[in-house]
Amino acid sequence: MSLQVKKTDVRLVFLGAAGVGKTALIQRFLKNTFEPKHRRTVEELHRKEYEVGGVKVTINIMDTSGSYSFPAMRKLSIQNSDAFALVYAVDDPESLEAVKSLREEILEIKEDKYTPIVVIGNKIDRLSERRVSSEDMLSTVEMDWNQSYLESSAKENINVLEAFRELLKQANLPSWLSPVLYRRRETFPKEIKKRPPLNKTNSCLIS
Repeated sequence: MSLQVKKTDVRLVFLGAAGVGKTALIQRFLKNTFEPKHRRTVEELHRKEYEVGGVKVTINIMDTSGSYSFPAMRKLSIQNSDAFALVYAVDDPESLEAVKSLREEILEIKEDKYTPIVVIGNKIDRLSERRVSSEDMLSTVEMDWNQSYLESSAKENINVLEAFRELLKQANLPSWLSPVLYRRRETFPKEIKKRPPLNKTNSCLIS
């Protein structure tokens, strides 16, 4: 008789204005691909599973619309999620205002000021077009909001793994799972239905 496999589910949700790169960050993490053309997203759920040490971990990643036309869907996503990525573009100050509004909405819906939130300033590959100060944001998010902040580029694959590592750390996974979970991106299988052996051909450490 085989031992019963324990299951741990984690739900992450990406929120932000349209065109800031939410989908691009998720696709870079899951498939290591980048699509330069913006594609409008309504709501998409990505799910990945893997098993280690007798524990099956399911990572659910919700990619939401940047439109405010779906408030009920957004509220449901917030209610059912464990950690949040609030994404803005460093060349778009208006997208930062959307992040501030979304943060207030999350705290109101979750009724918890300690809700796990990671603020991500995306598109740092556009340095010449930067219009949001990284120093000011770091101070605001980490000192005033008491939450995590980092900057990324889905296009150049900068800090994408680090962003997900921080989200997963804040999503209350058992601490003993963390080293295994963060060691390699290859621990995430390409398909849910099968669990292939770990692929160690690309040694991209993220811990």
